[in-house]
Amino acid sequence: MELPRVAVWLLSFLLIDSGRTEPASESWGYVDVREGAHMFWWLYNGSGGNFKELPLVMWLQGGPGGSSCGFGNFEEIGPLDRDLKPRNTTWVKAASVLFVDNPVGTGYSYTDNNGFAKDVATVAEDMMVLLKNFFSSKAEFQGVPFYIFSESYGGKMAAAISLYLSKAISKGEIKCSFAGVALGDSWISPMDSVRTWGPYLYSTSLLDDNGLSEVRKAAKAVEEAITQGDFLKATQLWSTAESVVEENTNGVNFYNILTPASEERVSSVAGHGYLALLVRRHVKPLHRQSLSELMNGPIRKKLKVIPQNVTWGGQSEAVFSYMAGDFMKPVVDIVDELLAAGINVTVYNGQLDLIVDTIGQELWVKKLKWTGLPSFNNLRWTPLDDPAAPGQTGAFYKTYQNFAFYWILKAGHMIPSDQGNMALKMLTMVTRQE
Repeated sequence: MELPRVAVWLLSFLLIDSGRTEPASESWGYVDVREGAHMFWWLYNGSGGNFKELPLVMWLQGGPGGSSCGFGNFEEIGPLDRDLKPRNTTWVKAASVLFVDNPVGTGYSYTDNNGFAKDVATVAEDMMVLLKNFFSSKAEFQGVPFYIFSESYGGKMAAAISLYLSKAISKGEIKCSFAGVALGDSWISPMDSVRTWGPYLYSTSLLDDNGLSEVRKAAKAVEEAITQGDFLKATQLWSTAESVVEENTNGVNFYNILTPASEERVSSVAGHGYLALLVRRHVKPLHRQSLSELMNGPIRKKLKVIPQNVTWGGQSEAVFSYMAGDFMKPVVDIVDELLAAGINVTVYNGQLDLIVDTIGQELWVKKLKWTGLPSFNNLRWTPLDDPAAPGQTGAFYKTYQNFAFYWILKAGHMIPSDQGNMALKMLTMVTRQE
């Protein structure tokens, strides 16, 4: 079978690390994952020596519609920040990092025939085409431990992708050394998140009794729609529940309860459809104007491969809209399948995250049918020092067999942005470099 076309361009950039300047290489390109559906990827080879001695990490952003090549790269874990200055906590120090604009239509990825994905199954199928192409064209990575790290809705996609990948490897369809998946502040069980918003906000003095009652009522409406199997309605009611939260908390930031929310997210303008409101809350913050100017300006000019009619982030709203009917569906069963298959699964969550609060994450974890769960639950967690503040606790973690959970303190939804040193330490622990 002929592989889809892929265009690759190479160059070098300089990484500044502890006063040393080291060359590192990049590559990027497009893969046609379906007819008229073009997915963009961007790889940074790990620095500090032979990249084959380091793991390969694929990073998947949330949204759906958030750009890994944009936000994940320049706002979280890439070698440069959005001001194009070296990032001290870049994950390229400890791994080669593959960013993918996923699903199709996200970031620089695009479709010219409305070939948007409508569910995580299609997302996973598309990714299999990309990964088959990647590991075939870059055979040097086939023997390198390969991990999938994710954030937010990216975690839901990562779970499905991991299951598809493990099956493709067993059938000999893809050659790679898949070593595990990490689900960061992930939308694995949407209802468990929504039902715990009220208690979490109440316990942090962000709701009074009246507000707690209203948020619980809104969450109950979402739950009823899910019980009835009306997931599109559940997504709409989820948007309503968020508005109820905003009204009763004076506009709490869903991504970090201690950080002021932007005016764009707080204000609910009458006449806007619920999907437009959701996009404004959950995709636009990943495409802030300064990042958009960077990606559609200097970075676009550097890459030299983006079609003239494609704007970075231009199809992201459509990506979210097409996935709306799948958005509130849980994938806890997929996590169970991964664990039963012996695949390493890590869950990590930020203490200050609201939209995917840690309480909700713990709820779905306790529902797992994984045979190791009772032993995992009986373990006491282990504290981890904050690398940026020795002697202070930066996180707790527990691990048993092929499952681990990290509780990251003083971090919200975007852990690498809020606690970069702690996130980097977690990466090295998950990938067994320490």
